[in-house]
Formats: sequence, C-alpha cells, structure tokens
Amino acid sequence: MISVVIRNKNEAKDLEFLLFNLTSRYSDSIDEIIVIDNESKDESKKIAEKFKVRFETIKDFSYGGSANFAAEKATGDIIAIFSAHSYPVSPNFFKSIKEKFDNNKKLAGVRCLHSSNDYRNYILNIGVEKDPNKSGLIFTGSAFSKKVWEKIPFNDKVPTFEDKDWTLRVVKKGYEIEFAPVVFAYEIRRSKAQSYLRKTNDLLGNYQIWHEEVKMRQAFNNVVGTFLNGSKNLFIDTFYAIKFLFFVLKFKIKKPEKFKY
Repeated sequence: MISVVIRNKNEAKDLEFLLFNLTSRYSDSIDEIIVIDNESKDESKKIAEKFKVRFETIKDFSYGGSANFAAEKATGDIIAIFSAHSYPVSPNFFKSIKEKFDNNKKLAGVRCLHSSNDYRNYILNIGVEKDPNKSGLIFTGSAFSKKVWEKIPFNDKVPTFEDKDWTLRVVKKGYEIEFAPVVFAYEIRRSKAQSYLRKTNDLLGNYQIWHEEVKMRQAFNNVVGTFLNGSKNLFIDTFYAIKFLFFVLKFKIKKPEKFKY
C-alpha cells in the first residue's frame, strides 16, 4: 500500500491543484491521501473535503514532529510525502517508487528528481554513501518505509533537515536510500520573513547535522553583499526600464509594417 501525506499551512490554492493531480492521474496507484494541516486559516479543510481525503490537524508543528505525525496517521507500507506546493509529474511516479521497494528489501527510502543536483547525482550514480546530503531523503517528493520508520523515527529536536538526520541514521543501521527515476515539481513562494526563518533554521541544522561552523565574517559579508547587489540590481533594472520606455516612444513614432495572413 502507498499512503500520500501532504504537509500544508494556508496553501489552499496549491493544495487544490496537488489533490486534483493526485486524484485524477494517480488514483490507481495510491491507497490513501492524508492532508497534515498546521492550523490553516484559509479554505484548506474545505478543499480536502471536496476531494474526499483525510484531513488531520497538527498543532505543535516541527519538521521532525510533523513527519512522525504523518507516519503515525498513514496506514500504507510506503509513505510518500509532499508539501502542498509540490506535485508529481511523471506518469509512472508511484509505480516506480513501489518497484524500488519491491526490488530492495533493505530500502529505507527513495528520493525523486526535481533539481539539477538530483539529475546530476542520479546520472553520475552518486549515491547516499558518497553524498548523504544531496542524495539522501528530501522532504517533499520522497517516500520512506513505515517499517523502517517504526524502528527509527524522525528526530523532532532538529530545527530543520529532519530528512537528512534520518538519512544518516538509517544508513548507519545498514539500510539504503536510492533515487527513483521520476520527476516532481517544487514551487515555493516565501515572504522575506519566511526566508529569514528558513535561513536561521538551515544554519542550525547545518551545524547540528553536518557540523558546519559559521563565522561572523560570513554574516557581515552577507549584509554588505545584499546591499551592493540590491544597489546594482536597482541601477540595472532602472536602466533597462528607461531603455524600454524610449523603445516604446520610438515604436509609437514609427511603427513597423503589419504582416497580413
């Protein structure tokens, strides 16, 4: 059985598209769909009801905690996880995932493809042992074994990178993670505040999991670089906006000949 779980917060429009995609294109490959909702204030619940899928509310959200919550609610042997702003594309998406698990009894999870990094590591056969960060689980567009999760649950203490933390721990126990040769799309739109929160969580996660040190000089250079790039981009954008204005004026004065069909 394959359970699809979707982490969602105030993404009703994206959630509706994802559920339409799942129910209209993959209904023969999915046994259940569960929306794991972090107290949305929009129409998310109504959207879930429209598509007749389970809607579970999680109050105290954390990345690892929500992954454990999703695994607890799912009944399938294989759990595919998505964010509301991502969606499968390949026609054989879930069938390929199932084949991977059927063919490898030591498989803990699969990572599907959506970025140039994924394509490169997949084509060059760079596996999780060599690159656990970029070839390990990613928490959207991945799937994991519920049986393995029951033995090794996700870490709810990490601020982010719960997928990478789990990758390191399951591989250490002798399990495997592979790429599945299917594609999904990832469309995220973050506010400045959300981007800031993401960067701070990434900094903490990189330190706790990959032991990367961050120096004050890097943070200072980030401030200076942001200011200089902002000024440069403002100048370039203004230059081309003015240039386009003059092009329009020239066009209005002398219009080209229209083609006739």
